[in-house]
Order: sequence, then structure tokens, then C-alpha cells
Amino acid sequence: MPMTPPVTREQLDAQLGGAARAWLDESLAEAAHTALHADTAPGSRYAVPPWELRFAAAGRHCGLEHADSVRVLLLLEACAGLPVVTRLYEHGTAAERRAVLLTLHRLDLGPAALPLVEDALRTNDTRLVAAAVGPYAAAHLDAHQWRHAILKCLFTGVPVDAVDGLDRRARGDAELARMLGDFAAERIAAGRTVPDDLRRALALTAPAPPEPSNAVEQGRAQPPTEES
Repeated sequence: MPMTPPVTREQLDAQLGGAARAWLDESLAEAAHTALHADTAPGSRYAVPPWELRFAAAGRHCGLEHADSVRVLLLLEACAGLPVVTRLYEHGTAAERRAVLLTLHRLDLGPAALPLVEDALRTNDTRLVAAAVGPYAAAHLDAHQWRHAILKCLFTGVPVDAVDGLDRRARGDAELARMLGDFAAERIAAGRTVPDDLRRALALTAPAPPEPSNAVEQGRAQPPTEES
């Protein structure tokens, strides 16, 4: 099942009915209030901020097709920090975890949330894997982890198009080329087909062509002489 990218607040308002829009307005206001009073001393009457309860209820009030977008907006409005995203991920359903993963690159977390990405890549849930290889992974996974994320996509059938920055990071990566070649050889030896996505990823590992030297460029730019 393909994953629909989250939409903006304006797009969401145009798609939701009146009751759902009102619920979303209240939810975002609660999230903004939490962000504004983030330094409030412990002892609040709420064990969990109300917007986090709404985070879980997004699909019920706004429809499952809009739940990702609603949850992303809530996380952004609350300026969710590492403790919050970790709690929502660890205690959330697969859908709630996916929304967290989709938002990581838009929060000021640095590499601290990598354990969430690593956890998602250990699952066989294709929508979690696809969400985990987005812009946050492209920015923060080290080379070893990133290569294994590519293999995870190929193992689970997640299209490599889901991998953010694939063209840039794969270019000239000889170790990734070796790993992909070994994987292809294993499939051939087992009498299985080599997926087109594997061939595509392998082709991307080729080194970039060298840029022409200035001397060559200047030589091409000079008009032919009479002797020639």
C-alpha cells in the first residue's frame, strides 16, 4: 500500500469536514499551548499533555487517510522534543510511529532520534521502513547503517524511490556496490529474479564521470586554424 505524503494545514482544511476541522483547531491550539509553556514546573494537572491524547485519536476524528498529516502538524505545533517523540513512538501504534518518523527531519533533534529510525529498520513493516528512510535518515545515518537500510528496502519490497538522497549518497559507493552485487548473486544462485530496484540502486553506485579539464575545454573553444 503506497504511503501518501503528509499535506499542509491549508490542504487539510480543504479536505476535512466542519467537525473534523474544529477538532483539529482545538488540538493544534492545545499543542501550541504546551509548546508555549514547555518550561512549566512539574505538577501539572495533566499526566500527559492533552494534545498527545489527540495525537492517538487523529484517525478517529479526521479519518485514517488524514491521520499522518494531522499527527505531523501536532508534533510541529508542539515543537516536540526528544522525550516526547520517543514516548509517542515507543507507546504508539504502527500508524503513530510512522507519523513520528515522517516528522523527525522537521524537528530540532540532531542525530539524537536515530534509535527510533534504527528500531523501524529492524521491523518488517514496509510502511515503517519507508518512513524511516526519509530525509532524517539521509542526514544522520552513517554509511554502514545507510547501506543496510538500502538492503532492508530490497529485502522487504520497499521501493528504493522512498530512500531520500539515494542518488547523492550511492554515487561512487564501492562498498554499497559490493553488497548489492552479493545480494544479486545470491538471488541468481537461488534461481530467483533480481529486482529492478536492485539493478537501479547498483547502477547509481557508479562513480560520477570526471569533469573535463580546463585545457580540454579551452581546446574545444578555440576556432580551427588555417593549417588545420
